[in-house]
Amino acid sequence: MPNGISITDQLDPYAWSNEGTAAYEAAIEAVNGAVGAYSAVIAAEEAKTEPDQAVIAAARTAQSQLAREREGLRSSDGEQIAAARARYAQLAREVLAGLA
Repeated sequence: MPNGISITDQLDPYAWSNEGTAAYEAAIEAVNGAVGAYSAVIAAEEAKTEPDQAVIAAARTAQSQLAREREGLRSSDGEQIAAARARYAQLAREVLAGLA
């Protein structure tokens, strides 16, 4: 803590609403669902007699990217949160559909 000032003391106040909180949590869960879909891809590939390491590497790269994107979500940005919910839920469906 340089100069005795806490980082949290420097944050602007933010009023949470029940709706905003729920939307943010849903966006986080949508990202987590997409990460989980890639985990399923990895597990399915690793279960094969001859796993394709490129498929596994691509899925792990996608998971890392999703983790970075999840960290970039801002609860105060309603448009970003709404877009994230839709985008990541759709991504999870598409990834899982590829396993069928």
